[in-house]
Amino acid sequence: MTLATVTSDIHPIVPATARGAATRRRLLQAAETEFGERGFHAASVSSVTSRAGVGQGTFYLYFHSKEEIFITLVRDIGRALRKAMSEARANEFDALEGERAALVAFFAYTKRHPGLYRIVQECQFVDDDEFRRYYLALARDYQLGIEAGSARGTLSPGNASVRAWMMIGIGHFVGLKHCLWDGAVPSADTIDCVMEFIERGLRAETPYPY
Repeated sequence: MTLATVTSDIHPIVPATARGAATRRRLLQAAETEFGERGFHAASVSSVTSRAGVGQGTFYLYFHSKEEIFITLVRDIGRALRKAMSEARANEFDALEGERAALVAFFAYTKRHPGLYRIVQECQFVDDDEFRRYYLALARDYQLGIEAGSARGTLSPGNASVRAWMMIGIGHFVGLKHCLWDGAVPSADTIDCVMEFIERGLRAETPYPY
């Protein structure tokens, strides 16, 4: 049985108490640090529980395996990241300002979670289907935002799906360089440069009538 077969069919154990939920969160936080620093294969259940300050037996009250907590972590990261970006985007009427806000939210989240890049990239070797779902969900949110902007007339018409993947690529590599390698969110000048590049491809040619 392949690793992907195991992890694609996980059945989460739901804590029955607030204390149990807190312990589960602590395990996930420890797992994020372990996987982010050491990688999936070097990390172990014992290293996660040691970092979380709980017994190894406690781990199995919440997760069936190392693979399961890893995939749960990838899903949680994806949901939290998309939520932060969607909320930032929703606060702006102008679609380009919304994309700028979403990009800033992405960089801020990445700075707070430096293990994100390693965890997500390693996911393709643990469960390729889950890896694809992570990016497909992110692309869907980008596409919806671009389609909404085009419908309002704040963005030019075009293939929203292709544009969404281009936006992901821009954010991914700018974040990799600044948030991960340099350890700091991009400066306002850097974000201005990114948005100037994006705007040339997305800005509607005529002012929108609102």
